[in-house]
Amino acid sequence: MNKYITHLRLLCLSLFLLLSISPISASSHSKDGKLDIQEILFGHINDSYEWHITDIGGHPVVLPLPIIVKSSTGFHVFLSNQFSEKHDPKGNRQGPYGLYISGSESNKDKICEQVDGKEVRPLDISLTKSAVVLFINAIVMLLCILIPAQWCKKHKPSDPAPKGFVGLMHMFIMSVYDDVIKATLGEKADKYAPYLLTCFFFIFISNLMGIIPFPPGGGNVTGNITITFFLALCTFIVTNVTGTKEYWKEIFWPDVPTWLKVPVPLMPFIEFFSILTKPLALMIRLFANMLAGHAIALSLTCTIFIMFAINSAAGSLMTVASVAMSVFMMLLELLVCYIQALVFTMLSAVFISLSNIQHAEHEESK
Repeated sequence: MNKYITHLRLLCLSLFLLLSISPISASSHSKDGKLDIQEILFGHINDSYEWHITDIGGHPVVLPLPIIVKSSTGFHVFLSNQFSEKHDPKGNRQGPYGLYISGSESNKDKICEQVDGKEVRPLDISLTKSAVVLFINAIVMLLCILIPAQWCKKHKPSDPAPKGFVGLMHMFIMSVYDDVIKATLGEKADKYAPYLLTCFFFIFISNLMGIIPFPPGGGNVTGNITITFFLALCTFIVTNVTGTKEYWKEIFWPDVPTWLKVPVPLMPFIEFFSILTKPLALMIRLFANMLAGHAIALSLTCTIFIMFAINSAAGSLMTVASVAMSVFMMLLELLVCYIQALVFTMLSAVFISLSNIQHAEHEESK
């Protein structure tokens, strides 16, 4: 029985790798017959108005997304497949209502229109790939939380522990709560646990969905700096809004020699600057790690096409090496998905704990 399970796992892994490589087509990302590596990397990492799935027979399989804009002629709602697949001499993709996806450097891949001979961007609230994936990840997270919660409503604490998916989620939630949140915040853990657990599971699910190469996955949400900025901003608000008087005293009037505070407020300036650097570190760390993981995985796949462009023998040898390295990177990415979610949650808990310091605690620390 174990032998068949092992074969099934290998088959699933091979299918997953095949689907990981299939969205990358040398024919759809080429310039003058040459492979455009930059287009491949940024095309699969950046946000877009359509969801490119794969290429079949040289034809792209694309899922159109809703376009919602308010231009100079009013509100317009239509699907992204109404934009032309071909670029005009200026690099634009023409669409309806005088709108087009710009190819200019200043508005690259953004919806624009011509007003009085000038290129302007209308109010754009379209559901892009990142926005759609964001909604999907939120729904998955709600299911992961609400299904165990529903079980808890129907059972007593004295009942046997749940099994299957509910048991897995219980173990996962209690692991993060006991080892990270409660260990850092102590008695105040229950107050901040809902926010911190939400952060952990949203980041973890988004990271996992990002490495799945086909819908509903494939969206690099946590590799988008606007998403990590919002998450860091939430931690910044929670940290400073719930901060105690002692916390603010340590910032604007720390226990240092007076000449370091007046007439030149050197230490208060440094302490206040640290308030901004903490969420900035959270934002950059998560964004950079997830973006780098996607870029490395795509680069390893691109080496196959590069070597085949040289000769078939080199391409065949590189295929074996590239697939082996891709397997390693995929396994490493699974670990990084968990670690980055845990690190963001742990640092958020530490920052919140530091902002909730009490005077008695401060005296004891001396």
